[in-house]
Amino acid sequence: MNLEEYFARTGYKGSLEKQDLETLTDIFQHHIRAVPFENLSIHCGEKITLELEHVYNKIVRRKRGGWCMENNQLLGWVLKSLGYDASFLGAYVFNPHQNTYATIMTHLLVKVVIDSKAYIVDGGFGVSYQMWQPMELVSGKDQPQAPGIFRFTEKNAIWYLEKVRRKQYIPNQNFSNSDLLEKKDCRKVYMFSLEPRTVEDFHFQCTYLQTSPDSLFTKKSICTLQTTDGFRALIGWTLTETTYNYKENMDLVEFITLEDEEVEKTLKEKFNITLDRKLIPINVKGFYTI
Repeated sequence: MNLEEYFARTGYKGSLEKQDLETLTDIFQHHIRAVPFENLSIHCGEKITLELEHVYNKIVRRKRGGWCMENNQLLGWVLKSLGYDASFLGAYVFNPHQNTYATIMTHLLVKVVIDSKAYIVDGGFGVSYQMWQPMELVSGKDQPQAPGIFRFTEKNAIWYLEKVRRKQYIPNQNFSNSDLLEKKDCRKVYMFSLEPRTVEDFHFQCTYLQTSPDSLFTKKSICTLQTTDGFRALIGWTLTETTYNYKENMDLVEFITLEDEEVEKTLKEKFNITLDRKLIPINVKGFYTI
């Protein structure tokens, strides 16, 4: 494992000497635009494990993506190796269909402290809820980014992340009522405390999420990647490409339904992913919005 190989994977060519916010943001943006958020291993007969060397080989050498426990673990290793004050936190993801937060801590994120200010760096959420810049850990402050307005609020030592989105223009009206579309303007994302976590705290969750019939990740095959002006997502056979603010306060959301034989080609062309095993796409209705 070495940083040069990781940066070759993400295309980052900037400074490795500065531990400032600007450098952190640049490293982070290269990661989310090169490394997909994806759970495809579950749907092509591979087991997801959290050993760092395995994660490194998967993402850096095999040019795959991963979910939060992989992406953010790798990011944490990179930042610590560069000398950043980085640590892991654990979050409970909001389920919009049940209108409640999960009871299991399934989301791993990174906290980075720079000049006595704390920031949340989360490269493992995907779709429109993927932050594009480190977020200052401050309560009640709107933090506008290209994907929309993010905001933390804190109550009784619990922190809550929410996002306000723009209106959406959907040219293909066959998808105007798609269950993949978020209908609310303001969406809760997750909640977390500042208790430090380790990767070992997530081993049970890693197994549960890839095996339980109640898990979102067994119900949908997901691959999403941030672009310079939005994101793309392949969920089951549905490819979406979103362009942020394509006209004033309006995001463009384009949908295409793929045939079976188009799925692997699309993964290669749109996400730069080549799978070792045959993918069996799945998209059970509900449970996920973009």
